[in-house]
Amino acid sequence: MATATTPRTGRRRTWRQLPVVSQLRQSVGLQRGMLVAGLVLMGVFVVTAVFAPLLAPYEYGQLRDADGPFGAQAAPSGDHLLGTTVGGYDVLSRVIWGSRTALYVIVVAVLLSIVIGVLLGLVSGYFGGWLDRVLVVVADAVYAFPTLLLAIVVAIVISGGQSSMWGGIFAAAISITVVFIPQYFRVVRAETVRVKSEAFVESARVIGASNWRIMTRHVLRNATRTLPLILTLNASEAILTLAGLGFLGFGIEPTKAAEWGFDLNRSLSDVTSGIWWTSVFPGAAIVLTVLGLTLVGESLNDLADPRLRSRRKAADTTPPPAGIVEPGGAVVATEGQLK
Repeated sequence: MATATTPRTGRRRTWRQLPVVSQLRQSVGLQRGMLVAGLVLMGVFVVTAVFAPLLAPYEYGQLRDADGPFGAQAAPSGDHLLGTTVGGYDVLSRVIWGSRTALYVIVVAVLLSIVIGVLLGLVSGYFGGWLDRVLVVVADAVYAFPTLLLAIVVAIVISGGQSSMWGGIFAAAISITVVFIPQYFRVVRAETVRVKSEAFVESARVIGASNWRIMTRHVLRNATRTLPLILTLNASEAILTLAGLGFLGFGIEPTKAAEWGFDLNRSLSDVTSGIWWTSVFPGAAIVLTVLGLTLVGESLNDLADPRLRSRRKAADTTPPPAGIVEPGGAVVATEGQLK
C-alpha cells in the first residue's frame, strides 16, 4: 500500500509546486486579492491576443462590409459596439487586434533580454576580473539611456519612423531589449557571484567538471530564481514603450497592424469635440493590461520575501484556547468552563 500511494502523492504535489500556483497558495488576504486580480487581467489579455481572429468582429484595417463603408466617428451601436475611429475603423476590432501586437512585443523583447542578459551576467559573475569590470561599466552606461528616446531612435533607423507590423514590433522590442539587458545582467551576476562560492560548486571543480558544465548545470538554475519577478514588471514597461512610440507617431501603420498608442494619437482631436469612445477604450486597454502585469509582479515580489511571509503567518496565527492543559498537551477546560 505504501508503494502505491507514494507516486500518487508525488503527482499531486507536482502541479502545486508550479511557480504561480505555489505563490498563490502562500498568499493571504489583500495580497491574494491583488495576485488573483492581476492573474485575471493577464489571462483576459492573453486569451484576447491569442483568439483575436475569433473575437474581433472585423479585421484591424477593415473600412467597410457588405452594407457599405463604416463611416468615421460613428457612435457605439449594434453594428459597432464601441463605435468607429476618425479613420473609419471599428474601435472594438482595433482594441482586440492591438492586444496581439502588444503580446508580440512582450514576447520578443523579454526573450531577447533574458537570453542576452542572463548569458552576460553568468559569464561576468563566474569569471570576474577585467571582463566583469568592463561589462559592469557598459551595463551602467546603457541603463542610463531613456527607454522611449532609444525606442524612437531605433524606430527611425529601422523603418524611418513608420513601419509594417513586424518592423514596428522589432523596433520597439530591440529598443526595450537594450534597456532591459542591464537589469537581468545585474540580477544574474549578483546571484552568480554568491552561488559560485558554495560548497557544491567547489565539489564540482574538484571532480574535474568543466567551467561550462558548472555554469549551466549548477550555477544557472540557482541564479535565475528571481527572474519571473522582473519579467512581469518588464512586460508592463514594454507595453508602455510600444504605446509611447505609437502615440508620438513612430509606431505601426494602421493598415499593417492595430496598435493602441497609434489609436490614441488619432483620437486627440476627438476629445475636444465630445467624441469619447475613440480614446477611452484604447486607453483603458493599456491601463488594465499594465495594471494586471504590475499587480502580478508586485505580488510575486512581496511573496518572494521570506520576512513578509513570516509576518503574515505571525499575524494570521490565532492563539490557542486558554485553560487547563494536561501533560500530553490536550486542553481539557477553557476559562469559561472553569467559571
